[in-house]
Amino acid sequence: MGISGQIITAVSPQARMDRDMTPFDPSDGQALRNAFGRFGTGVTVITTQTAQGPLGMTANSFSSVSLTPPLVLWSAALQSKRHDAFAQAEHYCIHILGADQRDLANHFAGQGHDFTGFDWTHGTSGAPELTGCLAAFHCERYAVHTAGDHSIIVGQITHAAASAGQGAGLLFDQGRFGTFAAQG
Repeated sequence: MGISGQIITAVSPQARMDRDMTPFDPSDGQALRNAFGRFGTGVTVITTQTAQGPLGMTANSFSSVSLTPPLVLWSAALQSKRHDAFAQAEHYCIHILGADQRDLANHFAGQGHDFTGFDWTHGTSGAPELTGCLAAFHCERYAVHTAGDHSIIVGQITHAAASAGQGAGLLFDQGRFGTFAAQG
């Protein structure tokens, strides 16, 4: 019996998979990428200050880790030209993008050194802080872990701010940007 008194019938994972999904070989990178794409995520831009100037990178691998201490993580591909700068950065800022910031996400997905046309200031840690985002988390490096073809970058939040408004977040799902649509 379930918590509410309902009878719960177990269905084997294979029966569910046969009925609802098409199995694939997890070593098939494109099929795996497509399956991961079914998990809609928020979109962030991570920024840091380097000897060559400000640097940014779009990431949708952001997640909270701990409240005490306040920790967050995100992942950077080892093959990314910006990987080493972020994996070695002592400080960086994670920006939660609003639904109207698709251009910002696309820009920093392609390249990271050109901040022309985007309003920003030096944040509390020296990392660039983009204006107009839904939230910003200034972090100092806590840990970096190599995991397959990515590094998991864990940061301890040293300063955080959130917009006073209720703006919708920019989401990424199945290779497309969008927003959340509330149902009923």
